[in-house]
Amino acid sequence: MTEEVEETFLSHLIELRQRLVRSLLAFAIACIPAVYFSSELYDLLAMPLINSLPSNSHMIATGVITPFVVPMKIAFMAGFLAVLPYVLYQAWAFVAPGLYAHERRLVLPLVVSSTILFFVGMAFCYFVVFRRVFAFIARFAPKSISVAPDIEAYFNFVLGMFLAFGIAFEVPVVVVVLVMTGLVSVEQLRAWRGYVVVGIFIVAAIVTPPDAVSQISLAVPMCLLYEAGIFFAQIVARRRKAGELAAGTGEKG
Repeated sequence: MTEEVEETFLSHLIELRQRLVRSLLAFAIACIPAVYFSSELYDLLAMPLINSLPSNSHMIATGVITPFVVPMKIAFMAGFLAVLPYVLYQAWAFVAPGLYAHERRLVLPLVVSSTILFFVGMAFCYFVVFRRVFAFIARFAPKSISVAPDIEAYFNFVLGMFLAFGIAFEVPVVVVVLVMTGLVSVEQLRAWRGYVVVGIFIVAAIVTPPDAVSQISLAVPMCLLYEAGIFFAQIVARRRKAGELAAGTGEKG
């Protein structure tokens, strides 16, 4: 019995190593074209800020190796985002054999939806929020100041905003999971709506720059996504209740 447990444990370790190697190999392959086009990727990432700067302003690099390091960081970020669905699939394939059939039916849609929502949050931040935030800041900059943002500071700002909006857009998934696990009910989520809205605005004020535009741009979608989460959680709760009733009827029959 002990030998069987050890063999099972070793087989799981070997499988985990194989899936980690596959994920790292996919990341390395994705980074090759990303590194080659690292300058173009940085120009694309900097476009929202460049478009809001005055015609005589430009970005600068204060560090000696910053012009090389920052594009490499962007290339690695792009490579990771490119293989993120594959990495999540490897994680799913590793844990799926240990799940029940009904758990596999639920976990896979959650993994897919959370990945899509994360990318949607990043896209919303890039195409909507950045344009409004940088235009808002540019209007308040005194005319006597020559605006020259540092590229490393800009990259750190963009990365933080991408993470903030990507995670914020996971609200519906979190709400559905809480209802699925029975930790909260749909009625409780509705009753807590006022407190959640206040909490969302507090979180938005903490994780975004100190300007009203970016805070509202994060808080409003989070509130709408919370309502969307309640809607889908209600559907999940109804299906689960119907399944329990059907199971109870079958037992009685």
